[in-house]
Amino acid sequence: MTLQGAGSATATLLLMAVIVAPAWGVDVAAQSSAPAHQKLTFEGDTALWTMAIKPDKTADFEQIMKKLQEALLKSADPQRRQQAAGWKVMKISKPLPDGNIAYVHIVHPVVSGADYTIMQTLYDAYPEERQTLYELYRGAFAQNLSLATGSIAVDVSPAQ
Repeated sequence: MTLQGAGSATATLLLMAVIVAPAWGVDVAAQSSAPAHQKLTFEGDTALWTMAIKPDKTADFEQIMKKLQEALLKSADPQRRQQAAGWKVMKISKPLPDGNIAYVHIVHPVVSGADYTIMQTLYDAYPEERQTLYELYRGAFAQNLSLATGSIAVDVSPAQ
């Protein structure tokens, strides 16, 4: 193969990658740039997400959750406001065996396709507070414990 033929083959492959990759769901531009934020989305109509928070940092965590609520409610994005309407956080009254405190995010109804990443939501709403919010959250967070998603199988509550 001549050098000219090799160049032509390379150009053809590159053109195919640009045309075919989007059809396969591959974002060629995103692969060549910095990695994109990984979205946290939930399947079904309900999500129960449990995390452990350090016992001496529960006030910090609850402050972050109140800031999250403000961010969702003040957002110009109707999807964000819809997320706020169905997102509650419950504090488990009994400490875990390691002393940490469990918090359960109860999301119902789940907003299909919405990003439930706490810090990304805060970063989008408060870019000037990014480092402070990160340090507050990171200092309180111990670990994710579980994530259960699905759909309500039986609703025993009386019809409204």
